[in-house]
Parts: sequence; structure tokens; C-alpha cells
Amino acid sequence: MLNRTTIAAAVVALGLGSAGTAFAQEKMSRDAYKAEKDRIEAEYKAANEKCDKLKGNAEDVCEVSAKGNRRIAEADLDARNKNTPAAQEEAKKVRADVQYDVAKEKCDDLSGNAKDVCQKDAKAAHARAVSDVRGQRTDPRADATAANRDAALARCDKLTGDARASCLADARSKPVRP
Repeated sequence: MLNRTTIAAAVVALGLGSAGTAFAQEKMSRDAYKAEKDRIEAEYKAANEKCDKLKGNAEDVCEVSAKGNRRIAEADLDARNKNTPAAQEEAKKVRADVQYDVAKEKCDDLSGNAKDVCQKDAKAAHARAVSDVRGQRTDPRADATAANRDAALARCDKLTGDARASCLADARSKPVRP
């Protein structure tokens, strides 16, 4: 028969044991993991088939998006399965990379200065996202700040004369927020 001391000890042991497992949950079963991988692949194939109906850069954007969504889903699955901070960080980085790839592909619809600005804006957004993933590392926003400044300077390229000089001076003098 169990007495109160035994029950209390069991409750404490369960509480302490679950404190460690609250973060490090058991891995998914192989069958569950494989089923999820198969679902991700089926979604990718269905999305990719829809892209075949499109033409030109719209098709390219669709394909990059479909591949990217598959990469994100796989990274999220691995993060759930591993349940570690490193896996979570990797999933966030994959998401930032995919968003950047799609944004770059969308820029291909443009030309000239508009395309340059679009690409630099995409690069700045990517740098900000990656710096957010890095979190507390030393000066994580330096790359984002430089990319933002490049995008601001690119906007000045379409201008001429005094307007361009004023734009460049303004872009260089203002602190660029990451």
C-alpha cells in the first residue's frame, strides 16, 4: 500500500523529471516522421503542378515559392522532432532564406533602377531577419544596417542633379535602422 510519503516522492520525481522533458520531448516515431515527410512532399508536388499552368517569371516565382515552402516545412518538422534551440534557430534561418529567394525572384519582373532597389530591399529584409535569428550575438544588426543603407542609396540612382545630391547626402547622414 502506498503512503503519503511515497506518493509525495513520486509526485516530486515526476515534477522534476517532466521539467527536463518539457523542453526535450521525445522524438517523433519513425512512422510519424515519415508520414509527415510524405505529406510535405505531396504538398510540394501539388503546388509545383499549379506552377506548370503559369508562364514567364510568374512560373519562376511559383516554383521558387513551392520549393521554399517545402524547405520551410522540412525545417519545421526537423525542429519539432529534434526540439533543440539550434534546430529552432535553423528553421527560422531557412524561413528567412526562402523569403529572400522569393523576393529576389519577384524582382526579376522589374528592370533598371527599380530592379536594383527591389533587390537591395530584399537583401536588407533578409539581413534583418537573419540578424533577428542570431539574437544576442555580437553586433547582429551590422549586416542589416549596411544592407538598409545600400537600399537607400540605390533609391537615389534614378535622380539627377541637386535632387540626387540631396538624396545621397540624406541617405548617408541619417542613421539607418536595421
